[in-house]
Amino acid sequence: MRFTFWLGPLLLASAFIICAVAPPPPYQGCDFSQGKWVIDNASFYPLYDASRDCPFIGQGFDCLRNGRPDMGYLKYRWKPSSCDLPRFDGRKFLEENKGKKIMFVGDSISNNMWQSLTCLLHIAVPNSNYTLTSPTQELSVFSFQEYGTSIMWLKNGFLVDLVHDKEKGRILKLDTISRGDQWKEIDVLIFNTYHWWTHTGQSQTWDYFQVGNEIFKDMDHMEAFKIGLTTWAKWVDSNIDPSKTRVLFQGIAASHVDGKGCLRQTQPEQGSMLPYSGVDIVKSVLSNMAKPVQLLDITVLTQLRRDGHPSIYTGRGTSFDDCSHWCLAGVPDTWNEILYAAMFGN
Repeated sequence: MRFTFWLGPLLLASAFIICAVAPPPPYQGCDFSQGKWVIDNASFYPLYDASRDCPFIGQGFDCLRNGRPDMGYLKYRWKPSSCDLPRFDGRKFLEENKGKKIMFVGDSISNNMWQSLTCLLHIAVPNSNYTLTSPTQELSVFSFQEYGTSIMWLKNGFLVDLVHDKEKGRILKLDTISRGDQWKEIDVLIFNTYHWWTHTGQSQTWDYFQVGNEIFKDMDHMEAFKIGLTTWAKWVDSNIDPSKTRVLFQGIAASHVDGKGCLRQTQPEQGSMLPYSGVDIVKSVLSNMAKPVQLLDITVLTQLRRDGHPSIYTGRGTSFDDCSHWCLAGVPDTWNEILYAAMFGN
């Protein structure tokens, strides 16, 4: 199915305006988005040993195996300001999702969260047989045969269409979704898009933007993000039945690709954080949707964890410094604790 909406020149300008709409209410009366990181000396953290408990984990996320010398970053627990996160119960998660399909749709930050969840579930039922398959280059499927549950990651960094034109090259079509059928017949969808929209220079994966029949060589990236996310929201509103499919949005994980970086950072930062680009756009779009979509608001808790990135411990040598992705075990486990709370209450 191809999903398209038209924005003429006048409407295009108005589409860039961000409405000041209040964000959705917090889960179960508790706002998990605000809080602080505290040291947890109990045996619960880290929640798993990636090298021992998750033989399937991607090399770039297993920071200890890649030579990271410090381990203090593994002992921090997210403490919301007005409540506590419920402890993640992997067995309950699987029992409540028997026979269901759960799909993460997004970029490599989505993959980070997917791999964390597969580890958390595997250690909860270590004797349960699992399979890990990649039926396509974009799709990875982790299945628990005993429960009939599949945890999937579908690589799709923009959610809207990126096409290749013989003459112009790569065109990011902000108002069309032609592959949405991949998202149908899924019981739980966790979408994510943001980081690819911020890329510039050689890391940028498009040459032109397109809206309707109009092609733009350049456009403010956050304005483009707003239009693309609105296209996705309209697709969800038109195609998802909330009685059959639950939809969540992963939220924006902060990266620390700035002057300070993340190398040799060993503990969380303290204090308040400045507003992060793109967050207001996400909250505005979600709050104007007709169908319910829960936001996993992970921005502040990731802004505080400059120490949680792999940095030079990705297995790719010391010349590669990764301050965008996250070590496992680590910060993405908290994202899944929030996912658990959102799905089952606290």
